[in-house]
Amino acid sequence: MFPDLTRDDVFRIETQRLWLRWPTAKDAPAIVTLAGERAVAEMTAHIPHPLDRRAVDDFLIEIRGANSAGTGLTLALARRESPGSLIGLIAITEADGTPHLGYWLGRPWWGHGLMSEAATSLVHAFFAYACGERLTVGALPEDQGTRRVIEKVGFRWTERRATPSPARGGPRQLDWFAMERAEWVRHRAMAEPRPASDLALAS
Repeated sequence: MFPDLTRDDVFRIETQRLWLRWPTAKDAPAIVTLAGERAVAEMTAHIPHPLDRRAVDDFLIEIRGANSAGTGLTLALARRESPGSLIGLIAITEADGTPHLGYWLGRPWWGHGLMSEAATSLVHAFFAYACGERLTVGALPEDQGTRRVIEKVGFRWTERRATPSPARGGPRQLDWFAMERAEWVRHRAMAEPRPASDLALAS
C-alpha cells in the first residue's frame, strides 16, 4: 500500500505544529495513559478500557511491522517543540479491502485543530505518494469532534452501518465516509491559496 519512502523509521511528516513519526517502544506509557482514558477509548471501536500495557507493547510491535512491510502506516503525533512526546496516533490500514483512516488524540489537546492538521497531511501523503485511489473513515454518530475533522479534510458521508467492535463486546453503529482520488484533487485545489494575480483580477 505504501512506498519505500515510508518504510523506514526515520520517515516523518512535518506540519505547522506537529511531527508525524513512527511510534516507538518509548511511546507505550503515553499510549496507555492517553488512549486508555475513558473519554478517548469510548469514542473508538477498538480501544478497550482500561487499556493494558502488555496489549500496547504487542500493538506497537504489530504496527511497526506493518509500517516496515508497507501494508499500513501508523504514525505518532507529537508537537514540534516536543517530538519525543506522543499526544495521539493516526493510521491508514486496510478495512474490508479498502484503505481506512483511523486516529485518536489525547484529551488535553482536543479543540485546537491538531487532528485536522494531522489528518490533512496523512491523507495528502496517501494520495500523492502512495498513489491511493480511495480512502474511507468512520465515526460514531454522536462524535461531533471526529465528524468535524472528517468533513474539514474533505470526506463525504456514504452510509451508517454496524461495525465489529471487539472492545465493546459487539457491533457499533458507525457513520462511514469516503474520498476518491478525484475528490481529493478537487478539495486540494479549493484549499490552496490563489495566486496574487488572480486575487487582483477578482477584486
